[in-house]
Amino acid sequence: MINKKHLFLVLFCILSGILFSQKYPTGNYEDPQQYLEQFRKVYIQAMQQEDPAILMAYYAENVRLMPEFQKTILGKEQVLLYHQAFFDRFDVKQYSRRITEVLDLGEQVAETGSFLITIIPGSTSEPQTVEGKYINIWEKNDRDLSLITETWNYNEALPFEEQLRFTSLPQVNIALQAHHPIDDPVSFELAALNRLMEATIKQHDAGIWSQFYADEGSFLYSRNPMYSGKTELEQFLVQHAAEIPIFEQLDIRNDRIDDLGDYVIEYASHIAIIRNGNFSGVFTGKDLRIWRREPNGSLKIFRHIAMYD
Repeated sequence: MINKKHLFLVLFCILSGILFSQKYPTGNYEDPQQYLEQFRKVYIQAMQQEDPAILMAYYAENVRLMPEFQKTILGKEQVLLYHQAFFDRFDVKQYSRRITEVLDLGEQVAETGSFLITIIPGSTSEPQTVEGKYINIWEKNDRDLSLITETWNYNEALPFEEQLRFTSLPQVNIALQAHHPIDDPVSFELAALNRLMEATIKQHDAGIWSQFYADEGSFLYSRNPMYSGKTELEQFLVQHAAEIPIFEQLDIRNDRIDDLGDYVIEYASHIAIIRNGNFSGVFTGKDLRIWRREPNGSLKIFRHIAMYD
């Protein structure tokens, strides 16, 4: 149930969005780099002023927010409630953001970048400076771009990870929802790849794991920096495969597939039942994978970001 404070916020943001839409955004998707640079500046302003309303005009109505340590947030109003809840819990002292890559995928645009945030968690008076990385997916429309997916994670384990969960907000555990039907060649192909990925991870087989990625692929994994290129990915996956626990069960699924021709964007999630010594548990997480069709016809992961719930 949304309380009066949050209801007021939603109404305020809607009205503010109408006003700000006259100023933000401007430009068009024919020059996505310029458009995204404008968004970067507005995003920094929103974080430093703790004012999510000025982001309203950029979000699609059905935007999907996939934060680290938080179940998925669906819809513009719910996303703004999330941002406000974040500002209520954390005092943002400084924020910077850098775009590292813009990929034109045809009907959509993928933006990859990094950020640096200094915040004071609600449980302490000591400021914490945290590095992270993100992938945003933008959809082209008649005039400009709309942000349909926002994902991010952090480059190291954080002492306040539990505070990044906002359980009272409207949220969806995507891993427990219906998966995408296997009803066309691409969904069939991804289902087969995911079954192989399950077996590969359960067997801790870094050699096969690395073959899922394109030679120029990048993996933005949780609590790690970004790994790019064949050598970095192979080295990371060898280390990672040796460190992960025993998987009693692992179910990798997807709930959305955007087939863009040479690229396929997969919205994936997983349910993992694990044990490690005397510890055991059931965990869920979510992934955004951009697959690329290679010259030989195979699908390889080109860009990949993963977040725990």
